[in-house]
Amino acid sequence: MTKLSKSTTTFTLNNGVKIPAVGLGTWQASEKGAARNATKVAIENGYRHIDTAAGYQNEGEVGEGIKDSGVPREEIFITTKLTNEDHKRVAAAFEESLKKLDVDYIDLYLVHWPVSTDPVTKKAFEDWDYVDTYKEVQKLYKAGKVKSIGVSNFTINKLERLLSDPEVDVVPAVNQIEAHPFLLQTELFDYLKKKGILIEAYSPLGSTNAPLVQNEVITEVAKKNDVTPTSVLISWAIQRGTVVLPKSVTDSRIIANLETFELSEADFEALNKISGKFGIKRFANPPWNNFDD
Repeated sequence: MTKLSKSTTTFTLNNGVKIPAVGLGTWQASEKGAARNATKVAIENGYRHIDTAAGYQNEGEVGEGIKDSGVPREEIFITTKLTNEDHKRVAAAFEESLKKLDVDYIDLYLVHWPVSTDPVTKKAFEDWDYVDTYKEVQKLYKAGKVKSIGVSNFTINKLERLLSDPEVDVVPAVNQIEAHPFLLQTELFDYLKKKGILIEAYSPLGSTNAPLVQNEVITEVAKKNDVTPTSVLISWAIQRGTVVLPKSVTDSRIIANLETFELSEADFEALNKISGKFGIKRFANPPWNNFDD
């Protein structure tokens, strides 16, 4: 029988900061009290990494859940993100996130999407884009208000443009992207590794209703190891060298998602071949973002 254990794996970011490999995802935890309870339960059961965003509209509840847990702030790694409509007001938006979370600093602050939109017209700014935004985020880092900064949903082309700007002198610590066996993003994965940018994998189970746990290859590996398909997917993501952000608001699932194991080389490779057999599938694909650019 495969032995599961609570993940204590950490990765070291390119500025030396350590980040826990498993974080609680809170996207879509919007029902009143859901994010607060999920955060509390997660921390009480061993999580030390919580991922939220201004766009999730639950930073306040996440902050309450952290306090409810009784675990000191400095023991918890908190990530939040800048929403598209706040790209021209980075400093103010950051302060608002601090206030909602009720903390003095953020461990990781991300540009949520490489899309800068006018909050009134909802159209892209003509005089401002994600490079301008990142430069403002840099200022927060240099002022010591955030321990690490990064990006999310950035393609190779967008990162190349960002990193080639002479005023960008802080390489993003992470790129948070959708990643799972149906979306390996191998070219981007290799590029980020070369640049020293860590991948954070969101929707590791395939987002809403966790469709990936039904896949025949994943269920077979789970049966072989006497574990759940969820454990297989989360363990695979860590073994691949990525931070993984499973989301749940169900107490038992939150607790179970931290239980991981080491896959055999054969099982690991079986998951790596899934997209070749069943096709590439992306679950988070908003119409206003272009993943081909």
